[in-house]
Amino acid sequence: MANQQNSININWYPGHMAKTKKQIIEDLKLIDIVIEILDARVPLASQNPDIEDVIKNKKKIIVLNKADLADANSTNKWIEYYNKEGIKAIAVESNTSKGIKDVIETIKEEYSEIKEKFIQKGRIGKSIRVMVVGIPNVGKSTFINSIAKRNTAKVGNKPGVTKQKQWIKVTNEIELMDTPGMLWPKFEDNELAMHLAFVGTIGDTAIDKEEIAYYLLDFLINNYPQRLIERFNIELNKDNNNQKETIEVLEEIARKRGALISGGNINMQKVSDLILNDFQSGKMGRITIELPR
Repeated sequence: MANQQNSININWYPGHMAKTKKQIIEDLKLIDIVIEILDARVPLASQNPDIEDVIKNKKKIIVLNKADLADANSTNKWIEYYNKEGIKAIAVESNTSKGIKDVIETIKEEYSEIKEKFIQKGRIGKSIRVMVVGIPNVGKSTFINSIAKRNTAKVGNKPGVTKQKQWIKVTNEIELMDTPGMLWPKFEDNELAMHLAFVGTIGDTAIDKEEIAYYLLDFLINNYPQRLIERFNIELNKDNNNQKETIEVLEEIARKRGALISGGNINMQKVSDLILNDFQSGKMGRITIELPR
C-alpha cells in the first residue's frame, strides 16, 4: 500500500492485558499444546508477537479461522508457509464447523509425539490439555463453541470478555482452556495496524473510518478489481484506459449506492460504512489482505 497512515500511533494495551499475559504464562504449566487462532484474511496482523515468546517450547497449532471469508488459494499458501516453518496450520470455518475434525486429529497427532514422557512417569490415560489463544475478533469463542459442539464460551469482541480459566471437554481425550483475547502493547507496523482496521479489530475510535475505507478500497482496486466491478457495477478505467484514482472510484460507488447528501455531494461516512461492511461481511467475495512475506 502506498504511503499510508504514517501518523498512526496506536497504544491499545489496557491495564488488564498485563494481568492476562501473566495468567497465561502461569497456566501454560498445565498445557500440552497451544492453538493460536488467526484471521485467515490477515494472518500477519492478527498474530500477537508476544505469543511466541510466551509459549516458548510448547507445541503449537495455527488455526486460520474465517477461512470462508478469505481467498482459498491464499489460505493454501499460508498453510504451506507454516508447514515449511514446522508448524501445523489448518483452515477453519467456525460458523459451519468445516475444518474442526482436522483440528481434533492434529491435536492427537501432535500429542502423540510428547505422550511417551507421560507414560514413562506412569501417567497413562492423561487428558490432552490444550490452550486456545488469539487476539480479539478472530472468532476464538465461535471456534471453541464449534469444537465443543455447544455454546460454552461467552462470545464477545471486547478484550477480556471471555471468562478466564474455562475448561471445556471436547472429547474423552481432549480438554480446552479458553483465555481472554490478548493484545500487545503497541503497533510498530502501521500497515499491519491498518489491516486489522480493515477486518474490524481496530475500530474507528483508533483510526478514522473514512481513512480505513479509503485504504481498503485502494487495496481492492489494485488486488481484487473484478470484485469491485461485480459488487458495485462500476468501471475502474477512464476513457483513455488509465486506472481511476481511488477517490474517483469511491465517489462512483457513493453515487451508485445513493450515499449522497444535499446538493449531490458525497456522504463520506455512509459510503465508508458501505465499503467496510461489504468487505467484512464477505459480500465482496473471498478476499485475503496478506500473503506470506
